[in-house]
Amino acid sequence: MKVVGFAGYSGSGKTTLVERLIPAFRLMGLRVSVVKHAHHRFDIDHVGKDTYRHREAGAFEVVVASDKRLALMREFEQPMQLSVHQLIAELYEGVDWVLVEGFKESDLLKIEVWRAQADKPARYMDDDFIVAIATDSPEQLPHATQRPVLDLNDADAVVNWLTANEARFEYCLETYA
Repeated sequence: MKVVGFAGYSGSGKTTLVERLIPAFRLMGLRVSVVKHAHHRFDIDHVGKDTYRHREAGAFEVVVASDKRLALMREFEQPMQLSVHQLIAELYEGVDWVLVEGFKESDLLKIEVWRAQADKPARYMDDDFIVAIATDSPEQLPHATQRPVLDLNDADAVVNWLTANEARFEYCLETYA
């Protein structure tokens, strides 16, 4: 599998870019998984549903599946911060690309998503794991760079750059086990 991160401040366009990359990869016949960092408590289950009732009864894990979907919910007894590598290890190994949104401090190779209008600092000068910048305002980048500058609004161009450089993004699960 190949893994690439997308890092940037809230409002920079990470989610929109990732959302546009998925169908572009799929048109190439590739399988895509997404790992997303959540900063707050979230729930995908609903009060009254069987799976919710099982979790409320104390189940550590609940797996629910149909012929179209599988979901795993795990309840930690104590607050736990999983690394991006631990989350990637949970994914199906037969996936072609993993798009990681968030985890800007991780040691994954990543594309910085930066918009001048967001009025947030760029990170590429201080993060050696940023291998490219996706922006809608390349002329306003705060510092010159030798890194590729990609059009934030052209998902096909980003996918083409990623696939042309896919060897750089090859991920070995055993390295982080």
